[in-house]
Amino acid sequence: MPSLIDLMLEGRQIQHHAPWPRSMVDASVWNFAGNELAQGRCSLLGLWGEPSTVHMAIVNEQTAQIAVVSLDCPNRSYPSIGMHHLPALRLERAIHDLFGLVAEGSPDPRPWLDHNRWGTRFPLGDRIDALSQASPYRFLPAEGDGLHQIAVGPVHAGIIEPGHFRFTASGETVVRLEERLGYTHKGIEGLMVGADIERAAQLAGRVSGDSTVAYAFAFSRAVEAALQIVVPDRAIWLRALFAELERLANHLGDIGAICNDASFVLMHAFCSVLRENVLRASDVAFGHRLMRDIIVPGGVTRDLNDEGRKIIELALDNIRLRFPALVELYDNTASLQDRTVDTGVLKPALAKQYAAGGYIGRASGRSFDARKALAYPPYDRLRFEVPVLNEGDVNARVWIRVREVEQSLSLIDQILDRVSEGPLRATASPLFEPREGMAIVEGFRGDVLVWLRLRDGRVERCHLRDPSWFQWPLLEAAIEGNIVADFPLCNKSFNCSYSGHDL
Repeated sequence: MPSLIDLMLEGRQIQHHAPWPRSMVDASVWNFAGNELAQGRCSLLGLWGEPSTVHMAIVNEQTAQIAVVSLDCPNRSYPSIGMHHLPALRLERAIHDLFGLVAEGSPDPRPWLDHNRWGTRFPLGDRIDALSQASPYRFLPAEGDGLHQIAVGPVHAGIIEPGHFRFTASGETVVRLEERLGYTHKGIEGLMVGADIERAAQLAGRVSGDSTVAYAFAFSRAVEAALQIVVPDRAIWLRALFAELERLANHLGDIGAICNDASFVLMHAFCSVLRENVLRASDVAFGHRLMRDIIVPGGVTRDLNDEGRKIIELALDNIRLRFPALVELYDNTASLQDRTVDTGVLKPALAKQYAAGGYIGRASGRSFDARKALAYPPYDRLRFEVPVLNEGDVNARVWIRVREVEQSLSLIDQILDRVSEGPLRATASPLFEPREGMAIVEGFRGDVLVWLRLRDGRVERCHLRDPSWFQWPLLEAAIEGNIVADFPLCNKSFNCSYSGHDL
């Protein structure tokens, strides 16, 4: 039987698409790709649209081969991938909301991002329809004796972003959870259209505030692939430094916040102090706590001086001094373990099916890490391990974060030892024919994907895919059979991004 790559080569290869191939295919190859996903021989990386085209990125995890298949939709429809491979469903629903393209045969055609509040329909399609009277959103039914529903959100306590959670419960036990997101839809992909590269890079860094480095990194690498820009070596090392500082701060914050949702406030307080130390060090070293707008196509905009190096090293020393005692405290507190062990279990088979990235996938047996699997610079020159567990519970997701904190400390040491002198940014010669680029970068939640097309120095189309697209549905599965009171704990252990998902 021919492989998907072989079939792609029979299609029309798109020129100037880097670094992985893209082919225009017919419906038979499109359906074959869907079957490969359904059989588990490939994993879905992304599914996105244009006014009359759909694109799908897939990866063979055993060989790390990545390819993009594209299908023309002259009749504004295409064969549903979600019909065979459930992880594609929400992506197909978003494509319909934005472009008006219909996934034929989809088992779930309900709107996803569109809450009938935009004043128009299909805002990125080639035909913008007037707003019509929409029928009420229908949650999926659950039947059984004594079942009741609990509606939570979209407004939550504190500063958490909006999302609606509809629980069906039998007593205290959750029988079904269904999410409704999209409340923070910002129209970023629409804002990208026609933007110059500098403005587009700023927009990319604002998709999800806690992952501004990861998004700017992925966007910049996609532009560089499209325009064949060679990034200076010093900038390559500094980018990895930014990425690991972001990962370190977020993991420290998450560990404390998970314990806080289990009513163990002491861990939250101490982990918050360590996270704050990393953020302050980043501010002193690079002028911004979250390091926003520092990674740009061609390199970086801020350098590391001696004072910045010293403040970062002091922050790392403080973590090494205090973090082991916090880990021991977590591990030896019976009441805390009682809340996290065997709670919110995500089965490895589901993590594999949904290609769950980051700590969610790695806590359930999926070892994919773009830094290792795709080995983009400078990670191809660094020593680190990818921690993996199989239990898939809240406790496992905590321990993956703990081990990744340790790995990030080691990686930052290596980066500071090896960062070389040199220029910070390269420029590209103007290229006026259409150029396409794609990049995958490991953020703290998992792999961030960016695909774009440039024309005359401006963005013609850009798609940004957050890891949360494949993680939110798994939270619904993980909470089943748990008590309602454990939902905040499970939810925080996933820590999916509302903003990154809603774009």
